[in-house]
Amino acid sequence: MDALPPFRQTALLLDMDGTLIDIAPTPDSVVVEPGLTDVLATLRESLDGALAVVTGRPIETVDRLLGAAPGAVAGEHGGVVRHTPSSAVERPQLPPPPDSWLAAAQALSDAFPGALLERKARGFALHYRLAPQAGPVFHAVLYALVEKCPSFQLLPAHMLWEVRPVGADKGRAVAALMARPPFHGRLPVFIGDDVTDEDGMNVARSLGGAGFRVDAAFGDPAGVRAWLALSAALGDWAPLPGPVRG
Repeated sequence: MDALPPFRQTALLLDMDGTLIDIAPTPDSVVVEPGLTDVLATLRESLDGALAVVTGRPIETVDRLLGAAPGAVAGEHGGVVRHTPSSAVERPQLPPPPDSWLAAAQALSDAFPGALLERKARGFALHYRLAPQAGPVFHAVLYALVEKCPSFQLLPAHMLWEVRPVGADKGRAVAALMARPPFHGRLPVFIGDDVTDEDGMNVARSLGGAGFRVDAAFGDPAGVRAWLALSAALGDWAPLPGPVRG
């Protein structure tokens, strides 16, 4: 397992769904545990502002759920970055998906009760948690679309398939955040739970920091929250708990 850098030299970058908050049946039904935003705000202050949320969700959703607790937010898998709560949103020049793809995705969602189409500025996701039989169908149809268009990619996540432009990934988001104060010059620690987080972990490691998967280092989001709360109280990193077993 990676080693944590010294607390005062760290920049902390956190995925949201499945890391800070528990996965829910639908994207809109997630619950932010009481006290989480206070913990994040305390850590951000202790780290001189170098705390960010890096997520596949839009920045507006992060604001609604976590308020100003994170100092910076990268949304849509790096398709949009905001360096401070008051700064302008930056969007790389990346293409949106064709309208015909969105129409096809909507038709797929309508065909399976319980499925959900989540539209984003540069892509979309088809959720099938409440319609598990739809998963293979969604994959087959979306793969057929994306394989003909090298500027887009299809990625799996928690009971969903996501289409996004090439160039929007959490590794690029980490690099963009680390290039600017208050992150620049610190050692990044990235915590995530899914395949889409691996890019962020790898870039954090390449910059001399660390990357941790939730299941391997904390067990589950509750373990992440408990570790963050104890670290905030100590003003230093608490020992990593390791996975929950049994």
